[in-house]
Amino acid sequence: MNYQLTDKKDIRRLTILFTLTYMVSYITRINFGAVVSEIEQSTGFLRSALSYALTGSFITYGAGQIVSGVLGDRVSPKRLVSIGLIITCTMNLLIPLCPSPLLMLIVWCINGFAQSFMWPPIVRIMTALLSGEDYKDVTTKVLYGSSIGTIAVYLISPLLIFLAGWRAVFFFSAACAVVMLVFWNKYSYEVHNESNTVKKAEKSTVNNKMLFTPVMLCIMAAIILQGMLRDGVTTWMPTYISDVYDMSNIISILTGVVLPIFSILSIKITYKLYSKHFTNPVWCACLIFGVGAVSGAGIYILSGRLVALSVLFSALLTGCMHGVNYLLVCMIPAYFKKYGNVSTASGVINSCTYIGSALSTYGIALISERLGWSFTIITWIVIGIFGTVLCLISTKGWEKKYQ
Repeated sequence: MNYQLTDKKDIRRLTILFTLTYMVSYITRINFGAVVSEIEQSTGFLRSALSYALTGSFITYGAGQIVSGVLGDRVSPKRLVSIGLIITCTMNLLIPLCPSPLLMLIVWCINGFAQSFMWPPIVRIMTALLSGEDYKDVTTKVLYGSSIGTIAVYLISPLLIFLAGWRAVFFFSAACAVVMLVFWNKYSYEVHNESNTVKKAEKSTVNNKMLFTPVMLCIMAAIILQGMLRDGVTTWMPTYISDVYDMSNIISILTGVVLPIFSILSIKITYKLYSKHFTNPVWCACLIFGVGAVSGAGIYILSGRLVALSVLFSALLTGCMHGVNYLLVCMIPAYFKKYGNVSTASGVINSCTYIGSALSTYGIALISERLGWSFTIITWIVIGIFGTVLCLISTKGWEKKYQ
């Protein structure tokens, strides 16, 4: 049996370790998207060709979430994270050496799969060692790691590009993975497999039924739409600013810093809103999805007029999607703890995010090239509306079946 951490210092150390790990996972994953405009300009490769690597990595990341989730309930989650860090370090060292978009696609697909060996095992460890309230609090802070990592990439990348070119961004990211690997193996916890405590009959019937009910399928569809907006807008916003406002790649990359700052604020606001005013995470997600749709309308109205407000509304949109992600991807798996398949649930649910990410990363590149940014932004608004509706129709079903 696993023991729960009760000492505040132990919980604080765990929080710091997991936050740093999640931060490094973002540094070694989103760096390609952050510098894709510079790669396009330096190599002469087409934007749509480069987007294959981004799309491919989202696909392998999403598929890997399921594999990692299932493994996380059966083998050492600590070891899975170590494997992920080793492979992602190697891929970040190889990507600058690729002479063609095809090789970039292969390397970055492997990187995406390696990255999937981090989040579900971390969730598995947190649910094993933390009480319900501590889990909510720690998860909120761990999610800050994604935004801090994004800020680091968008701040450091322009400097490294200026000093040594875009390849230096990946060498820096690989170095971060090596340092994190050392700290992870030294300070992380081993947790025991508790899935055997659940009766086999329950595991074979109840678990699968509860994970794939009509309510959960609607929620998963909403998560797909959330992933389309969160990662699609984050990836291509610097390119949008460069295209529409005729700014240099370095300046447009720097505008990407605003998005993760709003993401941190959004996660914090969502946590307080959910803890104090909502018991149903799906209903809370419905509200935030609606605000995201309104933010998309703000981008459309102001597009090409005021760069500062365009960036602001883009930040609001992605911030809202981070809030939805916190509610649907991070809070919902904890309800599956009683069935002994938290990691599996986390992997399956989180994989939906990256189905959306894969669709939008390539789709935004293609639509913006062929139909322009105005039409692209309209699709963001429509996605936000559909996400709101899906959450709305799932609220009562969630309360009846899961709470």
